[in-house]
Amino acid sequence: MDYSGKVIWITGGSSGIGAALARDVAARGAHIVLSGRDEARLAAVAADCAKSGQDTLILPFDVRDDAALADAIAKAISWKGGVDVAFANAGVSQRSRALKTDMQVYRDIIDIDLTSQIAFSQGLIGHMTERGSGAIAFISSIAGKVGVPMRTAYSAVKFGLAGYGDALRGELSQTGVNVHVIYPGSVATDVARNAMVADGSKRGVSDKVIDEGIPAADAAKTMLDGMAAGEREIIVAQGTEAGMGEMRRTPDALFDQIASMVANGYMEKMEEGT
Repeated sequence: MDYSGKVIWITGGSSGIGAALARDVAARGAHIVLSGRDEARLAAVAADCAKSGQDTLILPFDVRDDAALADAIAKAISWKGGVDVAFANAGVSQRSRALKTDMQVYRDIIDIDLTSQIAFSQGLIGHMTERGSGAIAFISSIAGKVGVPMRTAYSAVKFGLAGYGDALRGELSQTGVNVHVIYPGSVATDVARNAMVADGSKRGVSDKVIDEGIPAADAAKTMLDGMAAGEREIIVAQGTEAGMGEMRRTPDALFDQIASMVANGYMEKMEEGT
């Protein structure tokens, strides 16, 4: 994949991994669509991207607002005639014991991190398949490979996002649209500080492992390089977390097997009940 001249849409683009992806891909010559809830912070990231000489479009909205999402999709597609690459990156983490966590926290994290990311993808796959090209990248987590204590809701949604992405990849394997699932470990962002605790409030403090994690710019580069190389599953981690991810890595042969099933009419047979 060559990013030059492409339109790249990033949700959760106001900070952390999303902002780092935007700055990096702008430097590679892409035009950037940035989404998130904080318009002022999105504008600051857009200003950084503009330094590379690329056009930027800010589309602030809450990912849980279906009407706002539909409006943003229409605007993003019409901006330069299409969306080439979409990063489903918006999300919130968790730091609380299951025994103490309000059920509403589970509902909120599922809505933000899973249902809304699926809705974002569903809104774009028709456009991309009609064009016969495009890519969707889902930001999962090492916690989407290995269940991590204090993150029962977060692990649930990140496993779910990976499952959706893998199944979608199979369905789209004959359309020219690529699907990537990315599994970051500890990346130096505000993810722990912004995480929900047992009552749904913001945690407000970070973790040592996060603060000492991979710099966001380095993580973004690894993600973009992996996508450019055609990697379907991209693990971005170090140390123990990298080992966990590699232990649970899906073999490429399995992805190829699923694609072969689709090429040989699997979905048509399922629809016909044969």
